[in-house]
Amino acid sequence: MPMPFSILAETFEKLERTTSRTQMVLYLVDLFKKTPPETIDKVVYFLQGKLWPDWKGLPELGVGEKTLIKAVSIALHVPERTVEELAKRLGDLGLAVERLKREKEKGAKAVGLLAFMKQPSSGESTLTVEKVYDTLARVALTTGEGSRELKLKLVAGLIAEASPREAKYIVRFIEGRLRLGVGDATIIEALSIVYAGSAAMKHVVERAYNLRADLGLVAKILATQGVEAVKNIKPEVGIPIRPMLAERLNNPVEILKKLGGRALVEYKYDGERAQIHKKGDKIWIFSRRLENITKMYPDVVEMALKGIKANEAIVEGEIVAIDPDTGELRPFQELMRRKRKHDIHIAMKEVPVAVYLFDILYRDGEDLTVKPLPERRKHLEEVLVQSDTWRLAEHIYTDKPEELEQFFLRAIEDGAEGVMAKAVHSRSIYQAGARGWLWIKYKRDYKSEMIDTVDLVVVGAFYGKGRRGGKFGALLMAAYDPDTDTFKTVCKVGSGFTDEDLERLNEMLKPYIIPHKHPRVDSKMKPDVWVQPALVAEIIGAELTLSPIHTCCHGWVKPGAGISIRFPRFIRWRPDKSPEDATTTKELYEMYKRQLHKIEEKTATREAA
Repeated sequence: MPMPFSILAETFEKLERTTSRTQMVLYLVDLFKKTPPETIDKVVYFLQGKLWPDWKGLPELGVGEKTLIKAVSIALHVPERTVEELAKRLGDLGLAVERLKREKEKGAKAVGLLAFMKQPSSGESTLTVEKVYDTLARVALTTGEGSRELKLKLVAGLIAEASPREAKYIVRFIEGRLRLGVGDATIIEALSIVYAGSAAMKHVVERAYNLRADLGLVAKILATQGVEAVKNIKPEVGIPIRPMLAERLNNPVEILKKLGGRALVEYKYDGERAQIHKKGDKIWIFSRRLENITKMYPDVVEMALKGIKANEAIVEGEIVAIDPDTGELRPFQELMRRKRKHDIHIAMKEVPVAVYLFDILYRDGEDLTVKPLPERRKHLEEVLVQSDTWRLAEHIYTDKPEELEQFFLRAIEDGAEGVMAKAVHSRSIYQAGARGWLWIKYKRDYKSEMIDTVDLVVVGAFYGKGRRGGKFGALLMAAYDPDTDTFKTVCKVGSGFTDEDLERLNEMLKPYIIPHKHPRVDSKMKPDVWVQPALVAEIIGAELTLSPIHTCCHGWVKPGAGISIRFPRFIRWRPDKSPEDATTTKELYEMYKRQLHKIEEKTATREAA
């Protein structure tokens, strides 16, 4: 039998009035007992305030406030201005619709016109859950010429047919303002009680939901096939898996202790986490929030088709913006230009990307989430065809805290956010949707901007890539140390140059190129060509950071580390300054200390709050 929508509306009202989670579970248990198994998916979607999972990429309802007010006006035969003013006074269009319907009903009853007007009374309605869902789905999927008029007609029809209470919740659902206070965990607990026999079985339902990010689908399998079918749910290509999450620590000794003494440590890239699904020649890309972002990355689709040697696979990685001319990593913000809808191919050229892969969750019918990390890693290495832009994340295996620390500093130097340390013992399964101590992120708790520019000296140069091929594309920059009368390296800069700057670069450097490192230059990094310290440039960056490969202030803050600039950018040449007039190592040290002090103040304020 079809399920009356009034049952759902009544439950909505009960949920809205309680703040007790225990009571919410009881209301949901009662609701699910009244729900036909074949309708449970639609009921769950309504409780979630959506028509379908976000990852499906299907349209939203697309009914704006003005259209909704007009639909109410048509359904209730009242002026739009009346609807608008009442909604403003009550602060809720749903309440306004409910009140107007009750007033219309009261007036119609007084003159015996209720049946003639085909208006349902407070407790009567012909609406079913199936009809409301199907009508709203049709509203969402209606596009093109005449779609606004059809949406208006469909919504007005629902409101006209609904009881006052039903109309309130239909309007709120369309607005995205159900305000029930029910989370997925509460729904899962109630489903477990009704269909799995006990709340103790919620971990089974939760795991299924984590592997198939569609709670309506999981509920329907549970209701129609039973708990054993839910236990047997495996990943399915094309349906995203809820990502495994990490805890946070900032002490390498503690990190290794938590992970059992040994870990796989990978760069934590400043990019977009992506779950990439392959089935034959079809590719899906899902974000950390399970949104379908395939259209943003047609180049990644091509990489995946060529780079995965499996008919079916689900791999995880980080999509990172790279400098097209130097190949260096760029900040996450650069990727936001990929959100353009109509000129993605232009954005692809402006913001090329690389993909750094770190896990595999499924391969040709085998659920790898239940396998320990070393075994998953072996599968990942077997299926990957690596290239410059499609490769394993930079990584090491270590049981030494000092080695972990050095790798962390190297990651920061290379433009990453920090590192991710992962357990490699026999229990290191992929905990979909869970946060735990199998993965630990080690990154700085701060983000501070480098406000002041610095003047640095060119001591080396690197040949460019892409359109910079055959020309210099990046420079090795150094600060002046007056105590030793040497130039100590701070950063490699390849951003901020105009095309004109790059054209002039070869000619500018030519008089200063030497066949070996200048005796006054202190550098661990080896450029393509060495340059005599002579040219000064103004540089800005994201922040000052510690680096194991730069010699500026080496060992002053931490053993084995110098001070560097994260995401440096060229501003202009300073022909008015001699190399000895450049920013000194002491100045950079003081800047770093001020930055650190501000960070500590912010941290203390946050902890106090």
